[in-house]
Amino acid sequence: MPNLFPRRYTTTIEGPFVVFLIGFRINLLLAVSKWLPVAKAMGPMLGELYANPSLGLLAAYSSVYWRGIMLTQ
Repeated sequence: MPNLFPRRYTTTIEGPFVVFLIGFRINLLLAVSKWLPVAKAMGPMLGELYANPSLGLLAAYSSVYWRGIMLTQ
């Protein structure tokens, strides 16, 4: 788990920079066949990005909340 810093901070990054928020929300908890394939695909997706640094992934943080999962990349 990343360290939390209570204040706002900024950084300087040279060149283009993009933040992706990838996730899903579960609307019907019992509709497992709808959301389980998406949940299963997230792990291999991150594994591929970490294994191939030329794809540009700097870091990824997972967030789990009441109705879903989000990855900040």
